[in-house]
Amino acid sequence: MSTNAPHFGNGSVIASRAAFTHTGSPRPARPGQLDQGLAENIAGGVDPEQLSEVSHATAWALLSHVHATDDPAVVARTLTLVDHEGVDVIAELWSHAEPDSLPGVLWRLYLLRTWMRRQRDAIARLWRLGEPIATSASAIAGVDTAPTEEDIARTADSILAGAFRGDFAVALERASTFVDVVVLGLRVEAKRMTARAAAMADVDSPVVGTTEEIHTLRGQAARLLHTAANLQTTAKDLRAGAHLWRRGQLE
Repeated sequence: MSTNAPHFGNGSVIASRAAFTHTGSPRPARPGQLDQGLAENIAGGVDPEQLSEVSHATAWALLSHVHATDDPAVVARTLTLVDHEGVDVIAELWSHAEPDSLPGVLWRLYLLRTWMRRQRDAIARLWRLGEPIATSASAIAGVDTAPTEEDIARTADSILAGAFRGDFAVALERASTFVDVVVLGLRVEAKRMTARAAAMADVDSPVVGTTEEIHTLRGQAARLLHTAANLQTTAKDLRAGAHLWRRGQLE
């Protein structure tokens, strides 16, 4: 029996309490664009205070560098930083940063882009489920009411590009709104699964299902709600980051 559950399989980016956590990606052979000395220090391990200093310094350096350039190649390389360096290298730099810091926010934006591109099919469907509930979300996030897979991929790039080339706070608000709609879609999907499982369990219902099918549906619904709760935390982190940026307090 098909339950039409969105698939977040191996190699995907899924939500955790802090941000998005990578699962299943191979480690990069070597960093391709990071300063080699910095990469070696990361690989060799640094103390937490030094790592914090490095994470903040690299985040500000990257943001300032891209804002100061008109070279489209630099912008393109920045957008695909995780693709070239490998998520583990970027994670060593920024994943331990507080969510209310610039490196912490950039980490969430990069992992959001990776997740959106890799799971574009499932996310497009979840958006179509959640968007009717969030009436102004399409205008804020810059997404069609019924996006295709490619629309999701373009939006992922557009949000990250906006962070580097446009208004940083607006980019964070777009990202948080986008995540909010996906959360709504996950909750709608979970509600449907729960209702179907309940119908299967009702002896007077025409819907027939085995005990195993009922258990599977309930388990899938619980996992979707867990993912939704984690993503909601990320959306709040991004929105808080936008507020701090406007006040000049995102450091």
